[in-house]
Amino acid sequence: MSSSRPPENDPIAPYRRRLLGLAYRMLGSRSDAEDVVQDAYLRFADATDVRSPEAFLVTIVTRLCLDRLKSAKAQREIYVGPWLPEPVFDTGALSTEAATELADDLSFALLLALDRLSPQERAAFLLHDVFEVPFSEIATMIDRSEPACRQLATRARRAVRNERPLPAAAPDGHELLLKAFLEAVASGDLSRLTGLLCEDAVALTDGGGRKTAALNPIHGADKVARFFVSVAAKGGAGHDIRIEPAMINGSVGALLYLDGELDHTLSIDIDGEKIAAIYLVRNPDKLRDAPGSVPH
Repeated sequence: MSSSRPPENDPIAPYRRRLLGLAYRMLGSRSDAEDVVQDAYLRFADATDVRSPEAFLVTIVTRLCLDRLKSAKAQREIYVGPWLPEPVFDTGALSTEAATELADDLSFALLLALDRLSPQERAAFLLHDVFEVPFSEIATMIDRSEPACRQLATRARRAVRNERPLPAAAPDGHELLLKAFLEAVASGDLSRLTGLLCEDAVALTDGGGRKTAALNPIHGADKVARFFVSVAAKGGAGHDIRIEPAMINGSVGALLYLDGELDHTLSIDIDGEKIAAIYLVRNPDKLRDAPGSVPH
């Protein structure tokens, strides 16, 4: 993996957050996003007669991400269990510097909706609807006609609206629901836990074949509740457990430590006043930047 530390007198410093934000939303991986931006920096350093550094860099990052998404598709086919995005804890470093509706949305729900799009749909939608890039420029970036880019973005917009849940609860409501969920799991109160979940709630656990995790999504309030109560009862036996709140992808989540070492992150999505989805990331490759993580 390329070093994520910017060079001294970084010539792309004014654009770095925007570039990282684009690459992370395209790839769902902070480490891959940093690699892409580093590659773009190297190409920028070797380029001559660049009229617009920002347009040049955004174009390079977009094309590098499209190339990576081709190989990512093959990798996903052999990925063990559900794939979840790499959690991020410093969303300010991924700022779009735009004023769009989705500019500040780094939720797992949005990233998973984006992941179901074709690479070109994803690029056209993100560049236009999130980063405010005109379709005339997007056409050059992804080598499609302007009308084709409009169609790609329209299809993507429709898909995202259909799959993305209602706007999340207010931050305090989100935090209270998460706290209630953790308390119900810890106490083994199955009835209370089930009552906190939407009837069609889903839980996704990402171990990536590195850590034990459910190999398929868990659907339905009753099954999700029983799963977490069972995991808490078995996994906590004989271990020192510590749970700490943390901002994960822009919303309050939790970090769970076993015997002082980070075991997983936990995030939730809210639909109305109940929990619609729970995301648990155990894959250590995705937790390298988390507080208290141990290098692997």
